[in-house]
Amino acid sequence: MTLAAAHADTGDTAWLLAATALVLLMTPGLALFYGGMVRTKSVLNMLMMSFVSIALVTVVWLAAGYSLAFGDDTAAGLIGGLDHLGMEGLGPDSVQGTVPTVLFATFQLTFAIITAALVSGAIADRAKFSAWLVFVPVWALLVYVPVTHWVWGPGGWILDRLGALDFAGGLPVEITSGASGLALCLVLGPRLGFKKDAMRPHNLPMVVLGAGLLWFGWFGFNAGSALGANGLAASAFLNTLAAGCTGLLGWLFVEQKRDGHPTTLGAASGAVAGLVAITPSCGSVSLLGALAVGLAAGVVCSYAVSWKFKLNYDDSLDVVGVHLVGGIIGTLLIGLFAEKAMTGGTEGLLYGGGLTQLGKQLVAVVAVALYAFAVTYGLGKVIDRTLGFRASEEQEHTGLDLTVHAETAYDHGVLGHGAPVSSSAVPTAQKVKSQA
Repeated sequence: MTLAAAHADTGDTAWLLAATALVLLMTPGLALFYGGMVRTKSVLNMLMMSFVSIALVTVVWLAAGYSLAFGDDTAAGLIGGLDHLGMEGLGPDSVQGTVPTVLFATFQLTFAIITAALVSGAIADRAKFSAWLVFVPVWALLVYVPVTHWVWGPGGWILDRLGALDFAGGLPVEITSGASGLALCLVLGPRLGFKKDAMRPHNLPMVVLGAGLLWFGWFGFNAGSALGANGLAASAFLNTLAAGCTGLLGWLFVEQKRDGHPTTLGAASGAVAGLVAITPSCGSVSLLGALAVGLAAGVVCSYAVSWKFKLNYDDSLDVVGVHLVGGIIGTLLIGLFAEKAMTGGTEGLLYGGGLTQLGKQLVAVVAVALYAFAVTYGLGKVIDRTLGFRASEEQEHTGLDLTVHAETAYDHGVLGHGAPVSSSAVPTAQKVKSQA
């Protein structure tokens, strides 16, 4: 990384400050999205897995993650250096492009946070919270940080040597989280009652609210990746909106044709699938390409979420079916729909660019997916054999909210740590109503 002596641009800085806040909001949005999709007995545990990721990843990122991801390359495109451990040497006057370096580092931190949180959806209802506290920081350093350096870091092999394109995170965010989620599914095994018991979302309004917050934050995620208040940011913003819409419509079309009814969960999931797919390609394709990318993701992902029943892996909240599959779709379709006006030179197959770029995108997808899966599987196995990663049958049956956190999401009959509500704490009107 080159720290320029020039001053940061105020407009670009203002936009990236806003974009950073938007992306951070995505993790609470994800918590609501995931929380609504699980059963009542594990709602709080699901929320906690997302919220604690904010704290854990932040500490790791500021200590070493940023330096290893965005420091000058030290290992043939594989990892950055240690010059900025503890954010050493980065002050208010350091500039990355046209924005303060500390702001750029914080923006990238929010990406790392939500990527770790995404993985939790694959193992909902059955993971030890204590094991999750160990998994997240180690995973961030071993998986997310190296892949981020490959894709966006100075000298990273995917960026500088392979030449694959990824504007806002199809590889380090979507494919990494999806492949890692699949690995943990296999390490932990299926939930009790998988393929036998109904495991429907307990609160669909919460799911839709979470999806809405994710969509809102995604504008910061994608348009913010332009790192400036400019035309590229505007194009990425519009492409993000368009792909989310066609993803939603594509998913509903499949549901109507296959099941005879469009669902609320399908609408929320389809929008997220479209947003996932446009993430890597929003800065490379035209509006028409964005519409096609979102539609393809909505249709394909609506089928992909059912693969777990055929292949017998319990991806609780469809991280594999939406994020892995959607990320692959969006990353590969750059090889078809990339336009010179957006990329500055690279063209996809449909615009006369031949198969070259598609081949580069494929190599990047395979390399990142295999690396993330292998390292996560190994890490998961180590944690499982030492600390134990799977909750006990009793905890899973009763619910992780009560057995792990000593709380329940919807029990209004107790206060504090199980203390019964006294009659004096109940409003008079409520007493009368209950007596009636």
